[in-house]
Amino acid sequence: MRNILEIQKQLLPDLMDVLKKRYTILHQIKLAGVIGRRTLAASLNMTERVLRAETDLLKAQGLIEIENTGMAISEAGSNLVEMLEPLVKELLGLAALEERIRKAYGLRKVIVVPGDWDVSPETKQELGRAGAKALLEVMEEGDVVAVTGGTTIAEVAEKLTMPAQAPLKDSWFVPARGGLGENLEIQANTIASTMAKRVGAGYRLLHVPDLLGKEAYHSLVSDPNTQEIVALIRKARIVVHGIGDAMEMAHRRKLDASMLEEIQKEGALAESFGYYFDKDGMVVHKMLTLGLRLEDIISTEVVIGIAGGRSKAKAIHAVLRFGHEDILVTDEAAAKELVSWLDHSS
Repeated sequence: MRNILEIQKQLLPDLMDVLKKRYTILHQIKLAGVIGRRTLAASLNMTERVLRAETDLLKAQGLIEIENTGMAISEAGSNLVEMLEPLVKELLGLAALEERIRKAYGLRKVIVVPGDWDVSPETKQELGRAGAKALLEVMEEGDVVAVTGGTTIAEVAEKLTMPAQAPLKDSWFVPARGGLGENLEIQANTIASTMAKRVGAGYRLLHVPDLLGKEAYHSLVSDPNTQEIVALIRKARIVVHGIGDAMEMAHRRKLDASMLEEIQKEGALAESFGYYFDKDGMVVHKMLTLGLRLEDIISTEVVIGIAGGRSKAKAIHAVLRFGHEDILVTDEAAAKELVSWLDHSS
């Protein structure tokens, strides 16, 4: 395929541009569900006149449907988008980014979606879809899956669908750690229950704060009910987690000024599972919390990290240098930043 693409790029460069443009239009409509022409034109940075010509052609081909409420993709259009995805990854250079990152960090698999999470709502949806697909591809009946909280993993939960073969009724979803006390929708407990319901699995919840004082920790760790759920969490074969900027997560945890200064002085770039990592992937700080421990992460069979946005590149790098990720799902902006650093450091 790559040789054919190179020939087409040289002989028919205009055709490649048209293909990318029409794929992007179809892809955006698919993600949106139903979208108006003006909104779509703004999101694609395209004039309404140009977009109208393209969407009229796509409608004539039976790839989209245009109603009073807006445009929606047809079944034929949806199938075409899926068929074109590998080709478009080659055209956009995403396949090359995936392989470069996979080799550099020794990962099993890397998935890069177009766009930048920081600025594009559509990229957030696509990252969630790709993360959901990656999880379903590795899940087996009887699995225990531990998930963290946050907006990225919440997006994955929203995009999960019932597996084609059968509900995963003998599998369990559990929160990887306690809650941060933020919006209920992005709590690990909520995400675990949402994921379980979407795939027909069971779930167990951990009703404790993420950050504990020593007295509360020792009280909870000896509680039989807490012991039971923590034991299940630590049996997880799969961990699905987000990756946070270290200082942002420290502020979200409402750490005091002295602790914030200490984390910054230690060179922390990333936070995940309640651990803070520096640029070399070394743990420089950890929180006293129940749930998954570092040794559990190290021995887990499949660890899936999902994060996007150019602003998250440093944090993603730090966690990848930790060396215990298996699958990374990220976006084009973060991937390009990672590869840029790799090229400058080699």
